[in-house]
Amino acid sequence: MILVTGSSGHLGEALVRTLKKNGREVLGIDIVPSEFTSELGSIVDRHFVKRCMNGVDAVLHTATLHKPHVVTHSRRSFVDTNVTGTLNLLEEASVAGVGSFVFTSTTSAYGRALTPPPESPAAWVTEDVTPVPRNIYGVTKTAAEDLCELFHRNFALPCIILRTSRFFPEEDDREETRKTYDDANAKVNEFLYRRVDLEDVVSAHLLAIERSKGYHSGKFAEGPYPAE
Repeated sequence: MILVTGSSGHLGEALVRTLKKNGREVLGIDIVPSEFTSELGSIVDRHFVKRCMNGVDAVLHTATLHKPHVVTHSRRSFVDTNVTGTLNLLEEASVAGVGSFVFTSTTSAYGRALTPPPESPAAWVTEDVTPVPRNIYGVTKTAAEDLCELFHRNFALPCIILRTSRFFPEEDDREETRKTYDDANAKVNEFLYRRVDLEDVVSAHLLAIERSKGYHSGKFAEGPYPAE
């Protein structure tokens, strides 16, 4: 069985849809009800996570507070969900002997590292670039990445970290962009340099389940890389 966290969200729903279409057994969890969510509860609740991990072979951890939430949620909320929630999942996945753990991170983790050097047209970014987060979102996602690597090293939990470019359906969190462009127009233009197609993100996650088996661990960036 595959556990999908954040199953009522944009990516979570797409994953549950695709997995079920492929005949896979799925358990979707979220704090928000939907037809794609089997269990209502928070990943911050360790007892809830423990109960949901029973019989799980793989975890697709998409639940998160993300970039648009920076203007609506406290820094404490980001730490609770993105760091503590991920830790709960890793601990219970390790105890349950889960064979594959895929963590949805973000290219926003690169933050200021995406700023081109003086007189350069662009920053050359690979998975080896050291993240320099700009905000609490990037800080908590990189902290969660470190937790994934810790559990791989210390407990042999097979982990894959996918740093995806933006695909969220919400309006841009920057007021200037919202005032200047219609939301649909802004998103279409983003496909030229900073947005990734949701279908590609789903495919990457499903491939990562297989890639992480055999005690493999690694970080992979799914571009394009946004200029922050």
